[in-house]
Order: sequence, then structure tokens, then C-alpha cells
Amino acid sequence: MSDPRHHALQIFQAGVAQADPAQAVVKALAGRRFHNPLVIAIGKAARTMAEAAMQHVDADMVVVVTNYENASPLEGAEVHAASHPVPDIQGARAALRIEQVLAHAKGEVLALISGGGSALLPAPVTGVSLEDKAEVNRLLLASGADIVTMNLVRQHLSRLKGGGLLRAAYPSKVTTLVLSDVVSDDFRAIASGPTVSPIGSPQDAVAALKAFEVWDHLPASVRAHLEQVVPDMGALPDSDIELVGSNSQSVAAMARAAGGGVTHGVHVFPVPLEGDVAAAAEVIVDCVTQNGIYLFGGETTVKLKGDGLGGRNQELALRVAQLADARGLTDYVFLSGGTDGRDGPTDAAGGLVDDGTLARLRAAGVDLDDVLARNDSYHALKAAGDLLQIGATGTNVADLQVLIKA
Repeated sequence: MSDPRHHALQIFQAGVAQADPAQAVVKALAGRRFHNPLVIAIGKAARTMAEAAMQHVDADMVVVVTNYENASPLEGAEVHAASHPVPDIQGARAALRIEQVLAHAKGEVLALISGGGSALLPAPVTGVSLEDKAEVNRLLLASGADIVTMNLVRQHLSRLKGGGLLRAAYPSKVTTLVLSDVVSDDFRAIASGPTVSPIGSPQDAVAALKAFEVWDHLPASVRAHLEQVVPDMGALPDSDIELVGSNSQSVAAMARAAGGGVTHGVHVFPVPLEGDVAAAAEVIVDCVTQNGIYLFGGETTVKLKGDGLGGRNQELALRVAQLADARGLTDYVFLSGGTDGRDGPTDAAGGLVDDGTLARLRAAGVDLDDVLARNDSYHALKAAGDLLQIGATGTNVADLQVLIKA
């Protein structure tokens, strides 16, 4: 077998390649017919999805909203760049532009939705400021809430989420192609479901915020909005929606790319990794009962307690290294990375550790317990030479993990 670290990276990259937005859009558009549609692309993969659509659809207008790292000019399209994961004024301006063009749509709308759209397209409801909405995001990101819970809340603070975009487009016919960054592939949760119904009610959002101990820290305007009586807006208009890429599809692609030189073959964990990173690390290490390649997908969470720098994949990598050392696991490498190339507010996708990581940390004078207590995984992995840095990928189907035991 080739160098295990390189092999793990190759397998991970096969999963990222499976989520190529352009190929997904081209495949989905085959056989479809549109008449000069308005194309709206939202999310981290928005620019790539829009470019692919423009090669197959004679669009009346194309408006793209994506994150700063993935934004670049696209001939024939408006490209708006905004902040992720905390929304900013550029995203708010892009949301207003989306509402403006939807109001003048002529008949058909092709919506291209990918992960990250929730933060990239803030459209605060009346009475809630952009700053208040950004604070909600910050609190939820630090709380350990999963993406479904976060987007349940976001939907009820936005004019465009939870079906808002679909209502704004009415009476135009809307077709939506979705690249999923949510492990359940629930259309309502991906980018907060701009063309589908909400995940739950405002009361459900309040209950979730209280469960994650966020409610009392929210801006007063947000609490007031969520507690008010909501008028019945009626059923959503009909629309057509299709899943074009997902985490499970990328895990399957990793399995196809794995193998070769590993005696006991490839083992795909049957359910997505979710929940706290410490529990996920236990699951991963417990799986390793023999030599082989172990593959995982999903999206874990971290409850921030410190002031360090990092992300869920980086912390998961360190926790696996720590637990593997405690269990006496040797001759292994473990990679955990975000398919978008960005883990938390950092320039790393995640971490790539092995049975020498702890020794390298000690040699660099790094106290791993202190690092984990402060959520400072980025600087620890950097000291060990174990950061996974691949740059922005232009796609996003949550996280992938590879463990190779030789």
C-alpha cells in the first residue's frame, strides 16, 4: 500500500470529487426543458452550479450568492459574495436583490441550492436586525446544536427561508436542484429550505433554544418575534425538487476508491456520525477491530467552552488520536475533513493524525488536555504538522472520515 497518509487523503478526495456540483447539475438537467428561466443559485457551490446550468439552459437572468472564498466573476451572471458562517451586510444586500428579481420573474425559476445558504442569505423578518440575527448564529454555533436545530430557528427569523423564496417567486413555476450538506438529506434543513416548508413551528424553535440553553441570551427582538402569534399563510405553492448530491453518495465513492494492499478490506460505518465529537471519537476507535480501511460520513458538533481556534473536524481528529493512544492503537492514520475545505472559522478542512501525533505534540510543548479544554485544535494540529489544508473546494456535503489501520 502507498503511504497511509497519502492514501487516506486520496480516498477523502474521491468523496469530495463525487460531490462535484457541475456534474451533479448537468446530470439533473438532462432531459429537462426550460423557457428562459430566472436562475437563482445559493450556497457554497452556487457559482459552480450556476455555471453548469448556464451551459444547458438559456436563462433570462442568473443571480449567484456564495461565500467569499468561492466567489469569482461569471460572465452572464450577477455574483454576490457574503459571509459564512455568521451573516453580514453583503448577504443581506444579496437577499434583497433576490427578492427584487423574484418579484419580476416571468414564468419559470430554477433554484440551485447548496450548503451554507442559511448564513449567506440573511433576510431578517421585520423587527429583527441583521446584528440580532448574526448574534443568534453565533450563539447557536457555540451551543453544540446540530444543523437541523440551527435551521429550524433560522427559518422563523427569515423572509426567504422555510419556503419564503418559493412564496416570493409565486406564481412562477419553481424547480429546485439541491446539493445536500445535511446527513439526513432533509430538504427542509438544507440551506434552511428556501423552497420547502419549515422544519417545525416557532414554538418548536423556542423549545430547541431553551434545550440548548440559548434562549435567555437571545436579543429581545428575537424572543419577541418567536413568541408572537403567527398568521396562517396557507399552503405553499407546488414545486419540483431533486437531490443531486449528498454525504451518503460521497461515502459510497470513498468506498469505491479505497482498497488495495489492505488485508481485511473496507468497512463502511452504516449510519452517519452525529452528535458531540467526544462520543464520535469513541465510535470510531471502537470500530477498529482488525486491519483495514474504515469509512465514515456525517456532521458532528462541538460545544464551545474555550477561546481557542478550531472546528469540529480538527477537534475530532485530536480526540481520536488521544483515545487511540489510550487504547494502545498503533499503525493507523485518521483523517476527518469538511468537504467544503473549511472547518469552523479556519483555513483548514480538518486534521490528519496518526500514532505519532501525540509524540509530536509533546515535542512541541503542547498540552493536549489544555488544547481540548480551550477548543484550540487548530494550533495544536499546526504544531504537529497534522492540519488538513486543501483550500475551498466549491462544494459542500458535510464531513467525511477515513481511518486506515495497517
